[in-house]
Amino acid sequence: MRTIIGVMGSGRPLDGAALHVAHDLGARIAAEGWVLLTGGRAAGVMDAASRGAREAGGLVVGVLPDEDSSAASSYLDIAIRTGMGDARNVVNVLSSDVVVALPGGPGTVSEVALALKAGRTVIVLGWDPGDVLRISAEGRLLDAKDIDDAVALTKRVLAHDLRERTL
Repeated sequence: MRTIIGVMGSGRPLDGAALHVAHDLGARIAAEGWVLLTGGRAAGVMDAASRGAREAGGLVVGVLPDEDSSAASSYLDIAIRTGMGDARNVVNVLSSDVVVALPGGPGTVSEVALALKAGRTVIVLGWDPGDVLRISAEGRLLDAKDIDDAVALTKRVLAHDLRERTL
């Protein structure tokens, strides 16, 4: 199976710097040969990361909150229509091998918390979701200083997870 990297973050319009980071992160995920998974909508981090991955030739999966794909990013290869609203956040994180969390609001914080609760590693890039989450993370909430660091941490986590599965 292919490795799936979930990118979570704001669904609101992004400023230039945030747009650039999300786009470039999506492109780097594609360049590594990983599948990008987002919340799938044509907004914010979801759309920018999807565009970056698609432009870099990657496979892009979007887990949509709706029963239809009318709000889907045009950069998706696969749209999973859930009809679950924000409850789809559970599907997002359980379907991801690693979650990279860009700045966001309560929805992103919920994805971070759900990922940690499910035992997934979360790499935080460009923000701090709070000390309460850090205390409960038990070493699974990692900070990246830039995209290169986020990709390096992701590789380290994936290599560690692979070693544990073969023991």
